[in-house]
Amino acid sequence: MTSPHLKAVIFDIGGVVCRSPLIAIAEFEREHGIPHNYINCSITRRGSDGAWQRFERGEIPLFTFYDEFGRDLSDTLLGNAWYREHCKQRGLECPKLPASLNINGRELFGMMMRKSQHYDDRVVEAIRRVRAAGKWRLIALTNNWAKTDLKALGDGQPAPAKYAALNLKEEIRWLGWEKGAVPPQLRAMFDDFCDSSEQGMRKPEHRFYLLACERNNIAPHEAVFLDDLGINLKAAQKLGMETIHVPIGGSLGALKKLEEKLGIDLTSEVETTAFTPPKL
Repeated sequence: MTSPHLKAVIFDIGGVVCRSPLIAIAEFEREHGIPHNYINCSITRRGSDGAWQRFERGEIPLFTFYDEFGRDLSDTLLGNAWYREHCKQRGLECPKLPASLNINGRELFGMMMRKSQHYDDRVVEAIRRVRAAGKWRLIALTNNWAKTDLKALGDGQPAPAKYAALNLKEEIRWLGWEKGAVPPQLRAMFDDFCDSSEQGMRKPEHRFYLLACERNNIAPHEAVFLDDLGINLKAAQKLGMETIHVPIGGSLGALKKLEEKLGIDLTSEVETTAFTPPKL
């Protein structure tokens, strides 16, 4: 059934338009013998004061983030308690938990950034078709790091001893950010690009969704929002937005649902579902 009242389509970036960083986290866990979803559980349970959350809001420089991110994830006292609760809530048998961890925040974040710089061809083509129809605003709403100029990343500021020898310009290249964490061709796909690090707020904070609506002169109920994380979708639903979950590997099914809402073809004759390098 179509939703004729819709005026905008809002897309998450990582996990929807681009490959999910959760894939890199899972690979890191396998390589280091860490239980599946342990790291993501520790990230999310830190709440608004975790290093990850603060970096997404643009509050701390890059090398400080590396240091605090690694320290957050290496805290097995809290991490194990959160993971036991995670398993209990989902009816899972809790595996043997680590007695100690020494996670390198730079190593993990670098893996996440490099492996998530690939686009989902189906989603990119769907965005092009929505734009061609000319009926809906295209909005990106992303927890991201668009503030990648040297000053914002901490140039000239003291760095933690562990990372003091790193060169910031070389680090940007190592992360694959030569054109920025949000390259111009990605930003150009949308009528508006709402980035957490630029706005000082992030999903699932309600004010971030409302800001996107205000900037585009729409009410929340006039938007459909696509995201890969349930916590972000629930926040959007509370505000009145229509939502579509995009699970890892499930973009085709999600786009079929978007087709039904918009009443246009978004999925036929797309050659591949694979992730491709950023070549837009």
